[in-house]
Amino acid sequence: MSTNSVLRSAILTLCLVVGAVFLARASEQEPVPLRTPLSDLPMQLPGWQGLRAADLEPDILAVLGVDEYVNRVYRATSSGLPVGLYIGYYASQRQGESMHSPLNCLPGSGWQPIASGHETITVPGVAPFDVNRYIVQKSGENMLVLYWYQSHGRVIASEYWGKFYMVADAIRMNRTDAALVRVVVPIGPMTDAAQKKADGIGAGFIQGLFPLLDRHLPA
Repeated sequence: MSTNSVLRSAILTLCLVVGAVFLARASEQEPVPLRTPLSDLPMQLPGWQGLRAADLEPDILAVLGVDEYVNRVYRATSSGLPVGLYIGYYASQRQGESMHSPLNCLPGSGWQPIASGHETITVPGVAPFDVNRYIVQKSGENMLVLYWYQSHGRVIASEYWGKFYMVADAIRMNRTDAALVRVVVPIGPMTDAAQKKADGIGAGFIQGLFPLLDRHLPA
């Protein structure tokens, strides 16, 4: 048998073994509870006061397939400006329940993206990280949407890298738990000054929120 044939056979055997191990592990249960329920997230954050906890409709929850979530409005104590916060946690994404990207959900509710990119968030004591940045519009209203995926201490903006890490963690740790964190800020008129102000508000809110997430999300 030629050297190339031996190499191809070895690679094929290795792939079959890895695939068999993955399938065996994937069939096991992987209960990964939150450290603390998301409902215990403080209503009062540095510089922000929670106004209400808005329950999602049962049909929306059925589509999302989320295991636990929090959906709130916070208001800046200095200016009174509102910010919307949604955190959805998935204990497992093996049984067809996977995180729904805001890119799919927002257009479905009538919000159309008109600008996209990334924003770098700086939090004291944490390496700067990128989040997705979208401006969406509906019936003359404009909103800034900042969101990211978080799992095992990892902040991910990319949809594709999120899927990659999910598969890698399933193989390596037998875990597919992860959370989606979304922050929404009203913009008002579509001016450069209004967008810059919304960016500052969103970043400031995330700076106060981010250190608290580790109290809830599994490491």
